[in-house]
Amino acid sequence: MISVKDKVVIVTGAASGLGEADARMLAAEAATVIMTDINTDAGERIAKEIGATFFEQDVSSESRWAELMRLVENDFGRLDGLVNNAGIAVIADIESTTTEQWRRTMSIHLDGTFWGCQSAIELMKKSDGGSIINMSSTAALVGIPAYLAYSAAKGGIRAMTKSIAVHCKQQKLGIRCNSIHPGSISTPMVHTAVKTLAGIDMTALPDVEQGRKDMGIGEPDDIAHMVTYLISDASKHVNGTEMVIDNADTVV
Repeated sequence: MISVKDKVVIVTGAASGLGEADARMLAAEAATVIMTDINTDAGERIAKEIGATFFEQDVSSESRWAELMRLVENDFGRLDGLVNNAGIAVIADIESTTTEQWRRTMSIHLDGTFWGCQSAIELMKKSDGGSIINMSSTAALVGIPAYLAYSAAKGGIRAMTKSIAVHCKQQKLGIRCNSIHPGSISTPMVHTAVKTLAGIDMTALPDVEQGRKDMGIGEPDDIAHMVTYLISDASKHVNGTEMVIDNADTVV
């Protein structure tokens, strides 16, 4: 049985897109959700709507991670799940990516995921273990020329996840770590990419839902269902895996 009832779960980048869908589904399934984002207005509004807690956080700040974990431990007593979802996607290839774009992308994706995993493990060790989910991408598997920094960062998250999973297993910590690799999913980030690279404004289509289907673009809940499964005890033997959710796009 898949159940996340009463599990305490952090979701970063939860004010929009995949993070919002994850937070909404987890809360609907009776998890205790702590949402974090830099967008305080949207984050607080959604948290109030779904009965979650909101914490303003830039994941590229190490000190902010420490503050978040103190809040979770003090207010909830434990941590059962972490969804490292926050991210950015700069449209720039190897010739046009600036040093500033590169470093900002790495700080959010790699530094943020590293600090998130490290601090979560310390708190999870105090209870009965837990489940860490790192949001990667199919870009980590095939590389996307127009997303040089994003592809590199997501590839790093893929490898980091496997290293953490093996470490936690060897140390008998009872903590699992898996990565999810979405393909194109209907989020603001993908809408921007489709408009910039293909000249199509998805939000202006006569039938947005049919347009999404025609372009083979998935829904945020396609990812949220996997997140809910990986947080649940039903996935207790799933560790160090890369869950590709792209309707076979990467094998065509």
